[in-house]
Amino acid sequence: MDSLNVSNKRDFLKGTALLGTAATGLATTAVGLIPQQALAQSLDSGIRPESTLAKVLKSGVLRVGYAQTGPFFYKNAKTGELGGIYFDAATELAKQMGVKVEFKEVTFQNATVALRRDDYDVFGSALTYTMARAMAVDYIGPIYEVGSLLLVHKDNSGRFKKLEDFNDPSVTFSVVSGGSEEPRIPVLFPKAKLITTTGQAELGAEPVRAKKSDVWMSSQVAVQLMAKRVNWAMAFEPNRPIDRRPSSWAVRYGDYEWKNFLDFWAGFLRTNGETERLMKVHMERLGNA
Repeated sequence: MDSLNVSNKRDFLKGTALLGTAATGLATTAVGLIPQQALAQSLDSGIRPESTLAKVLKSGVLRVGYAQTGPFFYKNAKTGELGGIYFDAATELAKQMGVKVEFKEVTFQNATVALRRDDYDVFGSALTYTMARAMAVDYIGPIYEVGSLLLVHKDNSGRFKKLEDFNDPSVTFSVVSGGSEEPRIPVLFPKAKLITTTGQAELGAEPVRAKKSDVWMSSQVAVQLMAKRVNWAMAFEPNRPIDRRPSSWAVRYGDYEWKNFLDFWAGFLRTNGETERLMKVHMERLGNA
């Protein structure tokens, strides 16, 4: 009986050793997958070949659209190098997927149009939520949430004592065309006037500097950076952001595999505190620039 037990134990140990060797081989293969192998596995798991996720894995390239707005996505004026919270996130996403990343710059005004036109696979800059955008493209995440702040010229600061002072026919707001603040200002400050600029989000502050408008409304981080970097401006109640909303990326409607894939990845970034860490890094970097 004892000899039979010993024999059974030997057979069992041999079997587990073989299984361990096979498992190690599978793990090594999985870690070293090239895009074509990853694509084959994804199709076996039920991902439609026409899904963007399948197409990215097949081509080996992730195309990311962006519009400049610090600290989320910005370009170094001297070197031309890209940087920012969402730039770092997109670069890391491509690395983990085992694909290359290509960036394409657009304005916020054209961001959703270019996405629907298939100019890129995901808009990876800070697309703050608006109803109009949500009816055109499918938000993921959200990855982050931001409030808005108001920036005024120092020479004009004594005119505004409380938030309600901005809701006046004599007050003119300026924002970048296509920015998320553009449709929000008539809701929050219905009596005020509004003018728009084109280009990067920060260019919405130029009319305030030139005293052609009274106030620039933008994300709290953009206003805080602007007030710190220039000597002519000040943020109104910088510790009391208003109109807090999700800030995230967007994909085309109807591609549920790609949407679900990025949704859970966005949750991963938030859960492990990566977005907060990157926010501190880039706010400090831009503040010292």
